[in-house]
Amino acid sequence: MPNPKQHTERYFQSPSKYIQGPAAIKNAAEYLGQLGKKPLLTCDSVVFNIAGKNLISALESHGFQVTREEFTGETSNKEIERLVSLGKNCDFVIGMGGGKTMDTAKAVASQLNLRVAILPTTASTDAPCSALSVIYTPEGEFERYSFFNANPDVVLVDTNVIAHAPARFLAAGMGDAIATNVEARLCKNSLNFGGGLPTEVASAIGNKCEEVLLKFGKQAYEANKAQVVTQAFEAVVEANTLMSGLGFESGGLAAAHAIHNGFTAIHGVHHLLHGEKVAFGTVAQLILTGTSSAELDVYLAFMLSVDLPITFEMLGIPKVTDEDIRRVAKLSCAPGETIWNMQDPVTEELVFGAIKAADAVGRDFILRAKGRQV
Repeated sequence: MPNPKQHTERYFQSPSKYIQGPAAIKNAAEYLGQLGKKPLLTCDSVVFNIAGKNLISALESHGFQVTREEFTGETSNKEIERLVSLGKNCDFVIGMGGGKTMDTAKAVASQLNLRVAILPTTASTDAPCSALSVIYTPEGEFERYSFFNANPDVVLVDTNVIAHAPARFLAAGMGDAIATNVEARLCKNSLNFGGGLPTEVASAIGNKCEEVLLKFGKQAYEANKAQVVTQAFEAVVEANTLMSGLGFESGGLAAAHAIHNGFTAIHGVHHLLHGEKVAFGTVAQLILTGTSSAELDVYLAFMLSVDLPITFEMLGIPKVTDEDIRRVAKLSCAPGETIWNMQDPVTEELVFGAIKAADAVGRDFILRAKGRQV
């Protein structure tokens, strides 16, 4: 049951501070000084060259002593334990990079009982603001959610850095963010990630997130391709990062993310970004819950406009078998999965059918779209 103890309290949570703009890293010392002077910075080598060097320079010019440790690529218990052992003489943690780096930094800070700053270098997920991490096996399969007592102390988003990241990352963030309202509106009677019922504020944020994406998503995607910061781009970065982060954590997740987790069982989609799989899971959820064709077309058109996958072929698995899809459905319906937050009937067979139907609907929409272009 989504609320077995019949809790009646409403609960909303968020990071202490959220700062976004094109000079955020340059001004990092101003925003991070409250956390200490000896940070453990974890980022991979690519991110270090793109933005890490500039961050260290900005901090060290203001008297910070930065310990930099490279992130090896997977949010696993092994990686978290390694970084914990290296950060015992630091007074706060900085996670700089993508979703897995950020999730690892949050877990490391929690184990060290230190404050944490999150500096995303893409707007590809809603992970930066949340008080949880998604833990994977060293091989990349979903293992569990790990929950923390507090959200990040500072989320610092440099939109100039994000504008120079591949546009695919922004699109993936939109794939993650478009699920926010779709999922949360089905979780009104379920407990959110804080352990309480969703607030009206969480619902309003989810609605606004979807509004921004549908209004500015395509325009922001094109701005990202041109590597420029525009008003539309700033709005979508905020939707992907802040609105989606607050909306999913305080509003709730449902089938779209559960189906994403199920897809980790198929090796052929491991090359995809989180939000790309969530986007397809969102289509499957819309079908699972009986969404009208007209409404479904709105989401399909949006996804296609920013090159998000809406078919098995676009996912990179054109010859996926029914056996594989049943594995996805089974994992999607595992005990404790977010799919059980919904009030709609859920069985493995229904989820299997929704996933197959999502591919069929996606293929049909593409054919209709091509027909309109002729």
